[in-house]
Amino acid sequence: MSGGGYRALLNGAGAIAAFDSREENATSPGHLGGLLQSATYLSGLSGGGWLVGSLFMNNFTTVSQSLNDPTQTVWQFDQSIFEGPEQGSIQLLDTASYFNTIRDQVNGKRDAGFNRSVTDYWGRALSFQLINATDGGPAYTWSSIAQANDFMQGDNPFPVLVADGRAPGELLISGNTTVYEFNPFEFGTWDPTTFGFIPTEFLGSNFSNGELDPSVQCVRGFDNAGFVMGTSSSLFNQFLLNADSAGLPSFAQNFVTDILESIGRDNNDIADYSPNPFYGYHNSTNRNAQSGRLTLVDGGEDLQNIPLHPLIQPNRHVDVIFAIDSSADTESVWPNGTALVATYERNLNETGIGNGTSFPSIPDTNTFVNLGLNTRPTFFGCNSSNTSSISPLIVYIPNSPYVFQSNVTTFTFAYNITARNSMVHNGYEGATMGNATVDPQWPVCVGCAILSRSLERTETEVPQACQECFQRYCWDGTLNSTRPNIYDPPFKGQALVESDAAALRRNGFVALAAAAVVGLTAFFT
Repeated sequence: MSGGGYRALLNGAGAIAAFDSREENATSPGHLGGLLQSATYLSGLSGGGWLVGSLFMNNFTTVSQSLNDPTQTVWQFDQSIFEGPEQGSIQLLDTASYFNTIRDQVNGKRDAGFNRSVTDYWGRALSFQLINATDGGPAYTWSSIAQANDFMQGDNPFPVLVADGRAPGELLISGNTTVYEFNPFEFGTWDPTTFGFIPTEFLGSNFSNGELDPSVQCVRGFDNAGFVMGTSSSLFNQFLLNADSAGLPSFAQNFVTDILESIGRDNNDIADYSPNPFYGYHNSTNRNAQSGRLTLVDGGEDLQNIPLHPLIQPNRHVDVIFAIDSSADTESVWPNGTALVATYERNLNETGIGNGTSFPSIPDTNTFVNLGLNTRPTFFGCNSSNTSSISPLIVYIPNSPYVFQSNVTTFTFAYNITARNSMVHNGYEGATMGNATVDPQWPVCVGCAILSRSLERTETEVPQACQECFQRYCWDGTLNSTRPNIYDPPFKGQALVESDAAALRRNGFVALAAAAVVGLTAFFT
């Protein structure tokens, strides 16, 4: 699940719903229900990480249950994250109480002796929207997922969130970035710079050269779920840092000013993981080995806006990756393959940062647009013999307007219920290609993509239906790198809402559109 703020959360939610056999009609002809239940991993960063985190923090609930939450606690995006949940009758007092609660929660971390960053506040604000618990579940931890019954029984995929290592003020480029992952068991990186993991539940403890200090008590609870989700999306700290332009009352602006004065303005966009869990570890290659701090940022800041890195590790033996891309690469806020290109180029980097990973060839972003590869699903890596070692087959599914103009700006704070549901519905249509109305063979082709590497390993003849699918969806190496025209894709189906999307894009920061629904399916009622 790619990054892209609430746009990525909602578009990704549509894809998750399409893949989930628990959803109504998801296993009907033309749909793809059951793919989620077959998945081994589910990775996310930034807005996609909010989606993954929200589902798992709420007992791996379904998307439809999140949309139709009877308590109206989660996914109520009609209330801006700057306003807080709607409670009581006087909104100003509710907002004041909301900010005070966040402040008190983060001060508890300070009082325990840990550094704070803006990400602590951002993570707590996210939790109010994403976690169905009092005050956003301040005691919920990422490592607690490992204790869930369904997870322990193997009924849920393995969740992974991604962040990048970066010192405050440092410029990131994809070739030299250490990519870290959070999973329920471990936190760390596969990259040769550090190449190490620690137990997630012991984040905040004093490690030295990979070992815990036996004279100091271990720390638990540092891996607060909101903090982890906020770390993977720390670019959105800019939301908080631009409070004065978001129409907030003066007390809220003063709240943000006080934060910056207390933690220092050089820590604006980082998450502080002090004490550094990799202190004194791999001194010759680990650039942070002699620093008491480890600072992380949004997992998409190195342009790898689709969290592919954890899934292409050879030890995980992944056959196929369904890459949902909700990036805003073009001027019109649609994806153009930039995230895939960044991962491909990183894999080829001469420094060896790829550390044995293999990734299929990816064309340039102009080719993506000129050949329409960003308007429909495309398979990359169909012929594994073209790579030095077998890589996963990539099923690229870009955000595209099937029934709704889902190219809403990344810095849109709020969605009314109509727009929220329409975004999810459009994501569902994109994953299923209009429930196979655009291509009746799409469900068959998805099955062929899943079986592709297995067919190769067993030297099984590729069925005729799969040969036709690969002919239709595999990128064949053709390039067209000329500068494309402005990308403005048409609807592939009947528009659900006439004006919500335009209003969301027009209003930017606090977008509250109002329009009539032409027709939503029973899935969203």
